Amino acid sequence: MPDLPVTLNRGRPWRPVLDGALADRALDTARSIGETLAGPLADWDPIEGPAEGGGGTRPASLAGGTAGLAVLFAYLAECGVDPGGLEKASELLNESADAAASVVMGPSFYSGYSGLAWAVSHVTTPVDGPDDPAAEIDDELLSVVDDSPWTGDYDLVSGLVGFGVYALERLPRPAAVRCLERIVDRLSERAERKGPELTWHTPPSLLPPSHVESSPGGHYNLGLAHGVPGVIALLGRITAADISREKARGLLDGAVAWLLGQGRSGEGSRFPYWLVPGVEPGDCRSAWCYGDPGVAAALTVAAKSADESEWERQAVGIALRAARRRSEETGVLDAGLCHGAAGLGHVFNRLWQFTGHEELRSAGIFWLEKALEMRQPGSGLAGYTCRWPDDDGTIRWKGLPGLLTGSAGIALAFLAAATPVEPGWDRMLLLSGGGAA
Repeated sequence: MPDLPVTLNRGRPWRPVLDGALADRALDTARSIGETLAGPLADWDPIEGPAEGGGGTRPASLAGGTAGLAVLFAYLAECGVDPGGLEKASELLNESADAAASVVMGPSFYSGYSGLAWAVSHVTTPVDGPDDPAAEIDDELLSVVDDSPWTGDYDLVSGLVGFGVYALERLPRPAAVRCLERIVDRLSERAERKGPELTWHTPPSLLPPSHVESSPGGHYNLGLAHGVPGVIALLGRITAADISREKARGLLDGAVAWLLGQGRSGEGSRFPYWLVPGVEPGDCRSAWCYGDPGVAAALTVAAKSADESEWERQAVGIALRAARRRSEETGVLDAGLCHGAAGLGHVFNRLWQFTGHEELRSAGIFWLEKALEMRQPGSGLAGYTCRWPDDDGTIRWKGLPGLLTGSAGIALAFLAAATPVEPGWDRMLLLSGGGAA
């Protein structure tokens, strides 16, 4: 494993959204989470299932395993909160690599080997040639995205969009360019064209059982994590990188036109979870994974990438509507990045950094303060628990370590809120561009 860099900051301006006592409280909480996660952990994110590999091997993934923890510790060091964070991050990356070598991991970005390799690429000094620890992953993903016609997931969490986020982190390597070109080809093949608009359908074979009952013929997903907004943000970044530019831009224009045409009027969220032909869409939570904040963020990334001021204007309107929503209507019940208060605070923080709208800054502060208030010292992991269904459907509160739903992600949001270190880690959420791309 190559040495970790002295710094992760790419030199772009970043303004802490918190100051004074709130900033101190956020940093103290992030420090406490780091201290807890540096020790032995008895419980891991349910998305990982049982510890893989046997013999006490911990899950290695980006979303819920040791690769995600490595990202946290690298940023704890960069932000000056944990001077030993780089050493801990290196230790966790090596543990992740060893665990991955002992089990069969799929290519999934959040739970598989592409996400693990993204973490390595993000927090370590770039290396080319035979010493490049991710070169084999580049070749493996090239083979995966050669599959045509594509019948697997297209989304960020498990499919083509997630593979694209990994490849963007690997630019300007030729293998990364080829991988992105093929991803654009696969997305083009999979797209449903409706005149000048286009979209992507999720068939029932790719839906979890809990969704098939309400979507027996599949659906059109409107969440950043699993649907069309993730494609839009990725295509924006690919366009900015000048890769397959004409084809990527054509897909992007059609997808944005389709997405903006799905907005609802009236009360509640502008965008539903998904669309089922012939079924009236319902209201949606406010979160990164689903809902107006994630849609606004994805559209903003695309607007900035493609230099489209009208898209940005639309994105700001969506974001302001989300910022004005009453907290009791948002569906926020815990603090995690995916669909909790810290994640919502970070999305609004990122939108404020992009647009300068003070109302978005205020919304970011509101939700970050909510996340701080949710902490209950002595319970969960460093005072945080999240709601998670058991196998029988019973909802329980569990203390989880992972980046996406657990305490590690909460700490990263607090670091981004209280320090001038630009949170490049949120490229894994498609909330920003830059970096290698």
